[in-house]
Amino acid sequence: MTMPSTRRFLFLQGPHGPFFHRLGRMLARAGAEVWRVGFNGGDRAFWFSFDNYIPYRGRPEDWPDRFRQIVEERGITDLVLYGDTRPVHAQAVEAAREMGLEIHVFEEGYMRPYWVTYERGGSNGHSRLMDMTLPEMKRVLELSDLEIPEPPAHWGDMKSHVFYGALYHWFLLFRSLEYRGFRRHRELPVAREGLLYTRRLLLMPFVALDRMIATARIKYGGFPYHLVLMQLEHDASFRMHSPFSRMEEFIEVVIEGFAKGAPRHHHLVFKAHPLENGQSPLRRILRRVARKHRVADRIHYVRGGKLARLLDHARTAVTVNSTAGQQVLWRGIPLKVFGRAVYAKPEFVSGQPLPEFFSEPARPDSRAYRDFRRFLLETSQISGGFYSARGRRQLLRQVVDMMLAADDPYDALKNGKAGPRQPLRLVN
Repeated sequence: MTMPSTRRFLFLQGPHGPFFHRLGRMLARAGAEVWRVGFNGGDRAFWFSFDNYIPYRGRPEDWPDRFRQIVEERGITDLVLYGDTRPVHAQAVEAAREMGLEIHVFEEGYMRPYWVTYERGGSNGHSRLMDMTLPEMKRVLELSDLEIPEPPAHWGDMKSHVFYGALYHWFLLFRSLEYRGFRRHRELPVAREGLLYTRRLLLMPFVALDRMIATARIKYGGFPYHLVLMQLEHDASFRMHSPFSRMEEFIEVVIEGFAKGAPRHHHLVFKAHPLENGQSPLRRILRRVARKHRVADRIHYVRGGKLARLLDHARTAVTVNSTAGQQVLWRGIPLKVFGRAVYAKPEFVSGQPLPEFFSEPARPDSRAYRDFRRFLLETSQISGGFYSARGRRQLLRQVVDMMLAADDPYDALKNGKAGPRQPLRLVN
């Protein structure tokens, strides 16, 4: 695709908070034209410009035609969005491909929490990584000798993430009267989700205490255990790239496999996602399913927190397609995955039936995984974060040049034109 002399970027929905606005402002300073489409009061609240904001107040079924109209009227060359599966994004991506636009997709880092993902065309199950093999990646890596940055010892984005999530949903609730045609991509009512985010923010100290107690019981229990990495039920990767529609379905499969295959003295630890807000009654579901399969005395539940402490002594790990699976592989722990994930390569993800996996797990090829990790860090993984001010600054120093480059991150490395890399610093 030959880029015109003037790039015109159209932003759709972004991560909660001001990141998209700051990114658009820097692209404008670089000489590009920038526009933003907002679908609700939350989108409007975090875009601080008036002259380049386009409110969409129409019906969902009219959005694809309106998107094409905006592209044609303003000569849009590039589409920018956060995630590519919510309906307004999926429809825009389909039309953008037909119209020859460059599609820039941001996501939480495949190696989160210290990185952000930037790709072109699609992310997660739609990423180019899904079709790349390890031998192909190794051939490209032979062209590079960059040093791989190590992660910082502390992650400070979580409070900012929860804060902006709560703020966004309250703006969504009280400033969306003019967007009557807006339809959320999540099932939960706006008011309910806003309350859940606010409650999560207020209860953080109590959640931390509960987590410390649960973790101590596991740490000092003296029993072998297997770790289950849970995800948010409304997460796009869980809903769009897995065989499950509800977390309860996943819990049923895992506990049944554990009951059939794991040694009787082994335990099973379910670790909740750090942003789990109580939308699903996970404790109640776990107790019911565990009693059904007669393993209630060997099931544990931990509310979020850092994964490293639980991985220290875990025998195996199971997930749908959580990005936390990469921390498991980095430690050489056997991993079972049920959904589509960029890291679900046969070299290091188990293909065993679940009962067999719990009884005699096959270990991953750690050398192959290190090659995969290095490939990610030299291409689509950018140090920084969406939510904290310091994380945004670090991210913006790198990503704008990558967006303006002719090649996407994967082709850039292949062509010897890898994007800029900054030494990794503390993000808080």
